[in-house]
Amino acid sequence: MSPGCDAPCCAHAAQLTSSGPAASSAGRGDLAALVAHLYVCQGLSTYRIGAVTGLDRQRVGRLLVRAGVPVKARGAGRPRRRSATQRALDELMASLYADYGQSSAQISALTGVPQRTVRDRLRAHGVRMRTKGPMNREDRTTIPAEVLEEFYVSAGLSAACVGELLGVSRHVVLRTAHDQGLPVRVGGPEPGRGPAEIELIDALYADPLVRHALSRHGIARRPPGGPVWQRFPVPLPVSPELADELYIGCGLAARHIELLTGQPAQTILRLLQAHGIPRRAAGGRTPFMRRWRAGGSTSSGAP
Repeated sequence: MSPGCDAPCCAHAAQLTSSGPAASSAGRGDLAALVAHLYVCQGLSTYRIGAVTGLDRQRVGRLLVRAGVPVKARGAGRPRRRSATQRALDELMASLYADYGQSSAQISALTGVPQRTVRDRLRAHGVRMRTKGPMNREDRTTIPAEVLEEFYVSAGLSAACVGELLGVSRHVVLRTAHDQGLPVRVGGPEPGRGPAEIELIDALYADPLVRHALSRHGIARRPPGGPVWQRFPVPLPVSPELADELYIGCGLAARHIELLTGQPAQTILRLLQAHGIPRRAAGGRTPFMRRWRAGGSTSSGAP
């Protein structure tokens, strides 16, 4: 039996060179075994077996059935052994995608492999695919958690000062702090009651309205720590009903919904617009933030 071959027909591997009348002259049992060997062990299609043996494709199918070999429906495809060249190409594409940040379209242009095939081979190779679009979540500017904790949390510098020191905007500082679950100081005058700083992800999950909405839609809690694309490698689906309940009923911002589902804030905003859900005017604090500053009231967050 040939190495790595599970079929009992490998004793007939020598007949692979037979074709036409030579194959046809073989006994019925030997011919069925040869066809089974070509199909199971060599991974040839019924068309290819017909070309090798000189048999009609329909007869090849009948011989496979007689030999007890399950034949998949036409077009279903069967796993085939990948050659060393194909494996090397897969590894090259995986390296270009994961290590050098090339897109599947760029890899397709470099290798000549169709873009859809590139993505299929990357997934089969175990490569985690990035989100689509020109602004991938993975490509966002971020700050290492330890640096942010030292400057913003321990040293008490403002988000604007930290951004100026690190060459990023204040928005990036605050977004990264929220992603990492670090306590973010609330701007403006001190609230009459309630803490003066907020760990946003924990506060979102602790809010009764948010907790009830997530429970109704079957969304489990994801602990804070790390950027949103690591917490949600695959963003959770957000229906118009869920978006409406979180945005209008709970008074969350699109960014808050992103922290709970992994769906980018811009995607949430487009979903709201597409389904005629009215958006709040820009500026000011969201109803959720006002509710939190007031001490966690459970009243409706609608403005």
